[in-house]
Amino acid sequence: MEARAGGALGRAVLALVAALLLGGCAAADKNASMSTSTSAAAAGGASDSAGMAGMDMSASSTGAIKPVPTQMLGTATWQGMKITAQAMTAVPFVVYNGTSERTVKPGDASLHLMVMLNDAETEVPIPYASVWATITENGKIVFDERQWPMISRYMGPHYGNDVVLPGAGTYKLTLLVSPPVSARHVEYQGVWLKPHRVTFTFPWKPTS
Repeated sequence: MEARAGGALGRAVLALVAALLLGGCAAADKNASMSTSTSAAAAGGASDSAGMAGMDMSASSTGAIKPVPTQMLGTATWQGMKITAQAMTAVPFVVYNGTSERTVKPGDASLHLMVMLNDAETEVPIPYASVWATITENGKIVFDERQWPMISRYMGPHYGNDVVLPGAGTYKLTLLVSPPVSARHVEYQGVWLKPHRVTFTFPWKPTS
């Protein structure tokens, strides 16, 4: 009798444990779904223009940074890769080297140079490349630096850096795009295997 009672008690305990585990898993799944839905709703509710406006407002509130209207500097296509250069407000950004972060402040920067590399057909961003930017005025180099691989909630993956221009004028921007160093699906076989240069000419007038 005692053995049967003990066996029944053991089965009851096991059944209770199983029910608790199943309940816990169900709760975890439900929480995950709710979290995903909330994130999706937040992402869908924040448009690019709203995000840009938010950045401009925070930048201008410091008093040291003057908002810059977003300006298209040029676009080109290279073997199915769309290369787009834009100017926007220079704001602080953070560089993470794998172990530590350092903040880059805009200082006297005239603009933030943003370069996007996208598949020309699908608009999907292309990572793992490198971009070097050179800006000249009347043949004189006024900027010659790398573009940081960057991620942003509002602009997505891109390559960017802050730029100081000497003043109003007409400038020539040359971008040296080096091949993406990564494994590739076969649709990208045989393309972007050598560095490629594109050049854009753009007018610039500082904001008052």
